[in-house]
Amino acid sequence: MTDLPPTEIKWAKPGDAAAVADHIARVIGAPGSKRIAFTGGSTPLKVLALLKDRALDWGSVTIALTDDRCVPDDHPASNFGKLYAALGHSGATFERLEEGAGVAPFDLVWLGMGEDGHVASLFPHMHAVVRPGPAVIATTPIPLPPEAPFDRLTLNRKALNATKEIILVVTGASKKALIERALGGDDRLPVADFLRGCGPPVTIYWSE
Repeated sequence: MTDLPPTEIKWAKPGDAAAVADHIARVIGAPGSKRIAFTGGSTPLKVLALLKDRALDWGSVTIALTDDRCVPDDHPASNFGKLYAALGHSGATFERLEEGAGVAPFDLVWLGMGEDGHVASLFPHMHAVVRPGPAVIATTPIPLPPEAPFDRLTLNRKALNATKEIILVVTGASKKALIERALGGDDRLPVADFLRGCGPPVTIYWSE
């Protein structure tokens, strides 16, 4: 049994990077301390560039990553390295992914999605360590993508769902079609685990 309500889905309008920046700013502007899990890739860097001149209390924020590649921080494929370069001097607290670590609940989880429907480093086909409860697990996609042939660390499904809300940020017609397939009942796509059933509310930010 779960005590989570049925997942509420909302398509944001507009769904561009500026709208995502506004959403992040609202979360940071709420009273008290906040925990935010950021996705990897280039989109967060574009959004953070839109936020750099805003008077935001980053000192009240603990930043985690939904997933990362098992590479050094100075490697071009390191999500942590890129995020720290953007926010390392902001006053935010950074929480590293450590395999097997338990994960405290978040105020916001920011998910991206791949062309195969994967979110974080939860792939349709993968080797994965199974751990109970919200935790960091080790995964290896099958097959290894040639553009990023690395083992991964990722928040598991329970950790990603342990949040007040999720934003799913995607671009392009093909990814919109994947989301619509998942909403329509295609459970083969990992993103479906967050769009259907019971879980925190999801706001989808889609742009062309």
